[in-house]
Amino acid sequence: MPRNKKILITGGAGFIGSHMVRLFVKKYPDYHIYNLDALTYAGNLENLKDVENRENYTFIRGDIVDADFINELFAIHRFDGVIHLAAESHVDRSITNPMAFIETNIIGTVNLLNAAKRIWEDFDGKRFYHVSTDEVYGSLGATGYFTEDTSYDPRSPYSASKASSDHLVRAYFHTYGLPVVLSNCSNNYGPYQFPEKLIPLVIHNIKNNKPLPIYGDGKYTRDWLWVVDHAKAIDLIYHEGLFGQTYNIGGNNEWKNIDLVESLCDIMDHLLGREPDSSRHLITFVKDRPGHDRRYAIDASKLKRELKWEPKVRADEGLRMTAKWYLENGQWLENVTSGTYQKYYDKQYG
Repeated sequence: MPRNKKILITGGAGFIGSHMVRLFVKKYPDYHIYNLDALTYAGNLENLKDVENRENYTFIRGDIVDADFINELFAIHRFDGVIHLAAESHVDRSITNPMAFIETNIIGTVNLLNAAKRIWEDFDGKRFYHVSTDEVYGSLGATGYFTEDTSYDPRSPYSASKASSDHLVRAYFHTYGLPVVLSNCSNNYGPYQFPEKLIPLVIHNIKNNKPLPIYGDGKYTRDWLWVVDHAKAIDLIYHEGLFGQTYNIGGNNEWKNIDLVESLCDIMDHLLGREPDSSRHLITFVKDRPGHDRRYAIDASKLKRELKWEPKVRADEGLRMTAKWYLENGQWLENVTSGTYQKYYDKQYG
């Protein structure tokens, strides 16, 4: 793609988004990166302290659900590209409050698509990249993998809302010719993840000798993807992926939940200088989540074959780096869980 681009990254203060913003700001000094985030509970500008003063970076606080705001934003800045990461993303929250997921993940995505279609009268050099999840595919049995051709079968309000947004992005490509590309990724992990998610929650609870809640029998299986590997895949797909195509991004790291938690217990015991097996007694099996999918696993061979990408970080290495980061950034975790950052953002940005 041509250089000197204005790129809008939605949800850029979130977990994956902040890694994406950091990568683009540092790697492409001739791009101007606009980070649009509503700064809800999972958005945190502390994640981007190392790039906040760069000349090619601008933060904008706003909600993609507000169509008038999005239209005005596109009219003012006339972005050349969009990397759309903003989403409500926690399955448990979607079960208790599905409407928030409908509004952000579906209506918010349509607002962005409409604004891009309206402003991009000439689609030359433009690109709309929609980032999605493997959960849209439903649940796997003991064998097999999700491919780009797997039929959609979402099982939760979260995955249903993401499936809907995926279909809408493709519809805008086929109906209007909007230059889109999509990816569906497996579970991400690494620094700056909000501690409601499994890995940071377990790390935090082990450190504080709190119970480690495991749904059902603990044998639910997920493929885990190091977040920096994911960011690099997005970079590659954004620049080289074919319009209208979907690319699955996986880590080749399948773990049963119970095995993952036990491994984290061992890593944390070592890092904290505790006796071996000291933390495993904290494991507590709790009532299963409604509609809990048994297994997800990504086949990322298309991405490897066509764009030469594959994950670099092994699971054991990534888990150790993640645990070490959370231990070394205890103040970040404390501020996130206490709401300190949220109060500051509300005061600063209104």
